[in-house]
Amino acid sequence: MTERSEPARRPTALCRDCLVLFDGKPADGRCPHCQSPRVVGHPELASLSVAHLDCDAFYASVEKRDRPELADRPVIVGGGRRGVVAACCYVARIYGVRSAMPMFKALERCPDATVIKPDMARYRVEGHRIREMMEASTPLVEPISIDEAFLDLSGTEALHQGPPARTLAALVRRIEREVGVTASIGLSYNKFLAKIASELDKPRGFAVVGEAEALDFLSEQPVGAISGVGDRLQTALSRDGITLIRHLRRYEETELMARYGAMGRRLYAFAWGRDPRPVAPNEPAKSISGETTFDDDVDDPAELLRRLWPQCERVARRLKAADLAGQSVTLKLKTRDFKIITRAHKLSDPTNMADRLYRTAEPMLRRACDGRKFRLIGIGAGDLTAGVFADPPDLLDPDRGRRKQVESAIDAVRQRLGDHAITKGRGFKPGR
Repeated sequence: MTERSEPARRPTALCRDCLVLFDGKPADGRCPHCQSPRVVGHPELASLSVAHLDCDAFYASVEKRDRPELADRPVIVGGGRRGVVAACCYVARIYGVRSAMPMFKALERCPDATVIKPDMARYRVEGHRIREMMEASTPLVEPISIDEAFLDLSGTEALHQGPPARTLAALVRRIEREVGVTASIGLSYNKFLAKIASELDKPRGFAVVGEAEALDFLSEQPVGAISGVGDRLQTALSRDGITLIRHLRRYEETELMARYGAMGRRLYAFAWGRDPRPVAPNEPAKSISGETTFDDDVDDPAELLRRLWPQCERVARRLKAADLAGQSVTLKLKTRDFKIITRAHKLSDPTNMADRLYRTAEPMLRRACDGRKFRLIGIGAGDLTAGVFADPPDLLDPDRGRRKQVESAIDAVRQRLGDHAITKGRGFKPGR
């Protein structure tokens, strides 16, 4: 009679410093091999494979890395007093500073902060280095922004000689050593829960949410933790007595859809810990946009149109560089009291011309000008498609072909001599 062998136990704890896996988190919380306190333990640690990696205060971390004298100081990355906070370090956050906060409010809360103008080119270089490290860990990387992404490490155990949790800890350790910034990990069985988990233990965090605990964990989470639930929807949910995710479980999917439209389906699924979305590498951009914040509030339509034109050129340049075209145009305005106004128009056919973006946005802007002062203007192209479909001949607009030729000629001159080599009159100030 042969003895039945017991299935091998999967490790439930990991040291994030020496990367040793073992069973059971020690009573003193320290790694039994290197005595590091950075131990993560969870019953499902070795079976979960979907992660969200988010660099900690990325822009500010890059600045502190390159300027060691700022290591213990509050740092804010952003524009002038009229702009907003693009990023802030954790020292600044102690004072209540947050990303997207108006700069004047941030400086009221933290007047001693060092303010640094964003250097996007430098951040992109570092973000690209980090992306390459992610893709060396798994081909299933879905970028969310310059410094964060979803990763699916299913099936990578043999390649990396260990479960996804260990591979992720090694990835973060490599990012710290080679790039000089820190990152936090959320590990779970779907993207929704991985994203929430990554926010639980920042900075340098590693949080795990397993299937067995998912419903209990979600019960006390605010509905605002669900991606897509903005301030307006959160207010509507609150009016209906829904402030926590567990409150959504009172309703059937059809009821939530009747109340909140297509978003109701997502609310229902996420409330029960379900998220069927795969980690999708190289998912195409959904829109391309550009915006600018004014030094002084503007209410004059002519001045607003003058400020709009460079943003149209910027978006058109990015569309052409990516060989894309947009079939919808969105105008964005922000009032002096920070209320955001958007207007959108669907085009008959796609465009990547600055001229068409401007001509489409102009009537929307004129209708929005009702005496209010604005602090920001922006333009976006959505419903993106291949650039080959851009701006076909149109019998209703016989002059389009000529305008397209003129714009192509301007693009060619700028490519040789620089972006400021030639400028259209609509971008000039009156009197120039």
